[in-house]
Order: sequence, then structure tokens, then C-alpha cells
Amino acid sequence: MEPERGTGPGQPLLAVDDLRVDYRTRRGTVAAVRGASLTVAAGETVALVGESGSGKSTVGLAVLGLLPEAAGPVTGSVRLEGRELLGAPDRRLARVRGREIGFVPQDPTASLNPVQRVGTQVAEALRVHGLVANRAEGRRRAEELLGEAGLPEPARTADRFPHELSGGMCQRVLIAVALAAGPRLLIADEPTSALDVTVQRRLLDHLGEVTRRTGTGLLLVTHDLALAAERAERVAVMSQGRVVESGPSERVIGEPRHAYTRELVAAAPSMTAPPAPPAAPDAAPLLVVEGLRRVFDVRTPAGARESVVAVDAVDFTVARGGSLGIVGESGSGKSTTAGLLLRLDRPDAGRIVLDGVDLATASRGELRRLRRHVQPVFQDSYGSLDPTFTVGRAIAEPLRAFGVRGRAARVAELLDLVRLPASVRHRRPAELSGGQRQRVCIARALALTPRLLVLDEPVSALDVSVQARVLDLLAELRRELGLSYVLISHDLAVVRQVCDQVLVMRGGRVLERGPVAEVFARPEHRYTRELLDAIPGAEGRRAEPVRPSP
Repeated sequence: MEPERGTGPGQPLLAVDDLRVDYRTRRGTVAAVRGASLTVAAGETVALVGESGSGKSTVGLAVLGLLPEAAGPVTGSVRLEGRELLGAPDRRLARVRGREIGFVPQDPTASLNPVQRVGTQVAEALRVHGLVANRAEGRRRAEELLGEAGLPEPARTADRFPHELSGGMCQRVLIAVALAAGPRLLIADEPTSALDVTVQRRLLDHLGEVTRRTGTGLLLVTHDLALAAERAERVAVMSQGRVVESGPSERVIGEPRHAYTRELVAAAPSMTAPPAPPAAPDAAPLLVVEGLRRVFDVRTPAGARESVVAVDAVDFTVARGGSLGIVGESGSGKSTTAGLLLRLDRPDAGRIVLDGVDLATASRGELRRLRRHVQPVFQDSYGSLDPTFTVGRAIAEPLRAFGVRGRAARVAELLDLVRLPASVRHRRPAELSGGQRQRVCIARALALTPRLLVLDEPVSALDVSVQARVLDLLAELRRELGLSYVLISHDLAVVRQVCDQVLVMRGGRVLERGPVAEVFARPEHRYTRELLDAIPGAEGRRAEPVRPSP
């Protein structure tokens, strides 16, 4: 496919032409990118979308010259302002990275040094390119960059370690690092996939403002089609290593021509889809939470200790066969609530009554019996599974812990229940896709026939098509098995698809609750309206097109 040219005058800022990348594996050579072509003009935002394994991240790494050693023959052309980068010496590429091309990776917790203060890491990006004369100047400039990235109290933030910041704050630090040297091109690889909608909106507003002000080109790698439609001028869709469709975002997302693009658009969760059906009108309560409270003692950067109220006076009920969604931005207390429901932590006050037994005060024996009836499914499917266990052993683990017989037959039954082939039982987590691993986690959670699943961001790291299949599976299991769910999510469209009730939290407190359809259609609290307005594409909103500065 011929690359669609950027809108800038003359040659584009970035031109990728007929890029081909192979990876060497023990099973042979795998073609990761098969003749991909795209361009980015100065001051333009181009979104590169596609499923996991489509090759979109490999394109970004090829532009940066950071392909792993397993990358085999790499052919084609990658030009920055007309200069060929593919095959350039490492010394030249080292000068280009950071100085001319900035990079914002997906996972801030894995990308920041855990033992270095944030300010030191921002200053290092300046120091390696000789942009500051001494440590004091580096510190001053680092604080300026953190402030420009929208971080409050930049001087105080500069003294903190990454683990003392929220995910959204860490992602802003990475943006400050990426923009420190004033690059002409910024590559952002899934920069908002794990962020709440309000944090996501503020972060993308900041990136948009930077591109408008400085004329920086932005290559946005994402699986979020609504975000691509709202934030990018042009979209390139990748499938199996090829760019199968590209053009203006309104046309590609609104009127897709390729079958694969149409599949992606159809799979994306929608706020206009009908909400999940409610529990039976006469269904008795399965879970009753009253007056839940949790306070943490934390140490400030100055060394003092202070109390932080994470959850305060939280009440809700989940009916048998019902599904409750808990939404709110990072730090609202929703994941802390999930940990308390699972008794991974003990509340300071309140009751968590499951089938008539209070989890908050249950004895060790009572807790063991109750754990059969409440099971978790977490966001990180890879981290949730022992990498040395086969799938069969991972699913059988809770059966073995409770002395259940006939484990092999039960594992086969569970694999069939989550729509995985029987052959998967002999494979290990690293040999599975993200969607397959999440299905394994769901199968393991169902092994002991629980009544309640606590799902903490179970699909936020998955591509839209994989996400759609997992969400369909959860809906089917609820209908077939009469399961109840508590779903923690920052994606309101996912909550609408899975849940019949919703709880809106902020600062550890419940601000609004009720049926999903009613709360989303007629929100009473201003904060709920902010969450709904921050959804990409909400009410047809589209960010102002990015244009080069004069």
C-alpha cells in the first residue's frame, strides 16, 4: 500500500517505507513487519492501531533503532527529515534518541528507575545530551519540565521515587523525560492504556498542546480506536505486519474500507450499547458492604508520617446473579476496596458480609471456607500466573489446595468453559497471547465454583477484539452459572457492557450509585459528568486538529 503523505510542506518529518522486520525464534523465523509504510509531518499526530502482534510496536522500535537482538534481516527505509536511520551506526543513533526522537513507553513502573528520584531521571535526559552545564541547572530545568508536564508541586515531586507517585503521575514523568531535549518527533507506545479517563484526557491534552506549540510530530501507537479518532489527524491500521488501511481518522474510523478495520471498530466497547441485564427482581443479596473504611500510614518525602484515608464509609450490595461496577480515577479507592473484598487486606472499620458471614472478622478457618466462594481476576494476567507452571497445573492449583479429586477432568471442563482448546493445558504462560492468559486466569478463578468474582481491570491491557471476546465470555458465564461480579474498571464502556449497577468513587468515598443505564444517562454528581465527558469520542467530541506552529 502506498503511504499516505503528511500534511506538512515538503518532505515529511518521518517517512517509513516498505519496512520489513523478521524475528529469529527457536521455531524458525517470524515475519513481524511485512512492508509497512507511513509518514508523519511536523506538528501532526498519526495513530498506528492494531491488535497485539500486529507489528505496530515493532515499527516504533525500528524507528528508534531499538529492535532486540532477535530481530533478523531488517530492510526498507526509515528517514527522519530525509536522513536514513535504518542501518545507521549506534553512535549516530544514540545522538538521535532523546535529542531528535523522544519515546514514551507504555509501562511507567517498568520504565522508571525505582531507586532514583524522579528529578534525577529527568535531569539525566538533559545531561546525556550536554544540555545543562551542572547539577544545579539540571535540577532547575527538571522541575520546569515536571511542571510543564502538569505535575503539581514539581519541586516536591522531583524529590520523590516512582513508587510514591500514581500511574498517571509516573506517565507524566516519562513525558517530561521524552520532551526534555526538545525532540522533533515523539513516539508514544500505548501511553494511556492503564490510565483513568480523566487522567488520560489531561495527559493527551498536554501532548496536543506541546505538538501545537513546538511543531513536534507525534506517532501514537494505540489499540484504542476512539482515542485515535479523537486525537489523531490520520490513522494507519496494521494487521499481521502490514498497513492494511490509512487515511484521515474520521474516514478510517467512521467509514472503514478494510474488513479488518471494520472488525476492530465493531469490537470496541460502546457507550451506546445496551447495558448488561439486571439481576432477577427478587434476587437475595449475596454481598453486603457497610461502613467500609481503610486508613494507611505513609511516609512523606521529608520523613514524617501521615495518615491517608483510602476508603471511607463505603456501602453497597450485590445481588445473587448481579454485577456491580466500581469506577473512579486513580487514587479513588476502588482497588483498595477490591483488596478488602478479597480479604487480602483487613478493614479498619465496617462489615463485608458474604452469604451471612462477615469477612472482616472471620476466623482463619471461616476465611478458608469462604475463599471457595469469592475469587479474583487481576489486570496483569502474566504476573498472575506462575511462569514455570503449565496451564493445566495453574488451573488445578486451587483444586489441589482444597483436596478436590478428579482434577484432570475438571481442568478439561474449565478449558472448554472459557473456550480454550484442550491442547493449551500443556503450554506455559509465555507461550500464550494476553487474551488466552486472561482466559486461563478466569478458568482458575472458576475452578472451585465460586459465587462471586472480583475483577480488577481484567481487560484494560487487552486489544479491542481480544477484549470483546473476554467480555462476551464474562457475560455468558454470568448467564450460564449465575455468577455475581464486582468489576473495577476505568473504562466506563466496559462497565456498561458487563454491569447492571455502578458505584462512582472519589477520594475513598461513594459519590453516586444506581443502575448503569440511569447513572450514565442522567448523572447527578458533577464528578460523574466529568468522567463521562472525558471518554474519547464522548458526544462526538474531537480534539482540535494539531497544526504546525509557524
